Amino acid sequence: MLVALSIRDIVLIDKLDLGFEKGFTVFTGETGAGKSIILDSLSLALGARGDGGLVRRGATSASVTASFDLHDAHPAMALLAEQGFDSEDTLILRRVQGEDGRTKAFINDRPVSTGLLKQLGKMLVEIHGQHDDRALLDPATHRHLLDQFGGLIGEVQDVSRLWEAWREKNKAVDELEKALAVAEREKDYLTAACEELNQLAPQPGEEDELATKRAAIVAAQKARADLEDISDALNAPQFPAAKLSAALRRLERTPNIPQALKPIQSALERVLIEAEEARELVEAQLRGESGDNVEAIEERLFRLRAVARKYRVTVNDLPAVHARFRTDLARIETGEEDLIAARKVANEAAAIYARAADALTEKRRATAALLDAAVQAELAPLKLDKARFATEIEPMPEDRSGLRGGPFGREQAMFYVQTNPGAKAGPLMKVASGGELARFLLALKVVLAEKATAPVLVFDEIDTGVGGATAAAIGERQARLGTRAQVLAVTHSPQVAANANQHIRLHKAARGEGDAIVVTTSAETLSMDGRREEIARMLAGKEVTAEARAAAESLIGARHVGAHHVA
Repeated sequence: MLVALSIRDIVLIDKLDLGFEKGFTVFTGETGAGKSIILDSLSLALGARGDGGLVRRGATSASVTASFDLHDAHPAMALLAEQGFDSEDTLILRRVQGEDGRTKAFINDRPVSTGLLKQLGKMLVEIHGQHDDRALLDPATHRHLLDQFGGLIGEVQDVSRLWEAWREKNKAVDELEKALAVAEREKDYLTAACEELNQLAPQPGEEDELATKRAAIVAAQKARADLEDISDALNAPQFPAAKLSAALRRLERTPNIPQALKPIQSALERVLIEAEEARELVEAQLRGESGDNVEAIEERLFRLRAVARKYRVTVNDLPAVHARFRTDLARIETGEEDLIAARKVANEAAAIYARAADALTEKRRATAALLDAAVQAELAPLKLDKARFATEIEPMPEDRSGLRGGPFGREQAMFYVQTNPGAKAGPLMKVASGGELARFLLALKVVLAEKATAPVLVFDEIDTGVGGATAAAIGERQARLGTRAQVLAVTHSPQVAANANQHIRLHKAARGEGDAIVVTTSAETLSMDGRREEIARMLAGKEVTAEARAAAESLIGARHVGAHHVA
């Protein structure tokens, strides 16, 4: 439950500390006293969008702190544990609002993101206000409201996942069908292209390799003339190899060759050996040049580049194009089998979705009966005892694939009413008159709030426009909700206020003079005598009369007498 709310420098509030009790608490006060500021402040602490305009004039920042007591099993505790928070008896949410529009969020004095604060806030407090009317009147929201009432949100999420799974499988079937159709239309083209590329057999990096080889051959051809000249010189008659060889043999036959001639002998041997080695290297080079020639390489490059232009790709991309063409051609042969297999998988996914969606439909029908009965029970106290409320479950049409349904199930839901016996039932918005519509909406709000999962329920002037017995019925039902959750309500109705366990009155006062006047809002938790006086004021207006006080006493007394007889 919410145990305390501390507000600093929010609009008309400079400093306000409120403590809350269990059960049903009301906020009352004259128009403009600041009741809505209390709820705006609480919403800010729960992660609502910040606004620099909330900061009180003259202040640079504002802050709101909300303190909660939660049991260990509450889902919020699990979320906090996931975020690394230690378990504590009191949960404190704090929001600081700067006049520049920026905000800071804290949980138990630890800085957190606004997103986490908002996620946690939704688990702690559920707010029902006049703005809910639009959602209740919009048929597009009725299915979601029905699911919330029946606790079916988890099942809806499961159905949504199965729907998306079916969509993915069906998308794969569509893609296979399109690819197969394209391949069939291009079969002759693909066959011819594959034959051409099979003969060409392009290799990755072949263009660069051929260009490099061609450059090397051209360079070698330029050097060949030099090699031939060297060969001619080494083999020419003028080369003194024979004379040197003869001279060397005479030296070798000379007995007792002088020591001084031995270096000459060694030098001649080296000359002859090196000359022979040079001759062999030159001849080998001339004999061993690659059999490739520039013409053959250029012809290959020409063919590769011509085919690449034909298929509008680079030469380097030809191997990938070849592989793709082979794959497309093979798909024609195996595509029908793949398509049959994909359709089987998609049909299985559709069947799984259909089973889950049908089970959800049955639960929705059962939930609709419970919702109708619950709303019907609220109509008599709201002076609609002859009216009837019904939730219409309408199947969705089949789509082009023959599957009926969508990500949220296989049906729509719409709230219908019959205002008088014999009258034709119709959509809530179209059939009910203005006064009837307000009461139907109040009945719905009370019933839906009964299923709330948050420990704190807030009602923001949902009794606007009603009075008398209808307002009393609203107050009685809010008090009833207060037995299972903490209920806070902003109200102008004395009948609603008389049903509260705790009554907080807000008022504003001016202090200072001239341009220095400052208007501030303050709050007071009323005693029983204070409650009687405030309810009398609400009944009588500006001047409280004895009759108004007596009526207030009667309202409060009736509340206690009837507390155990609320329908």
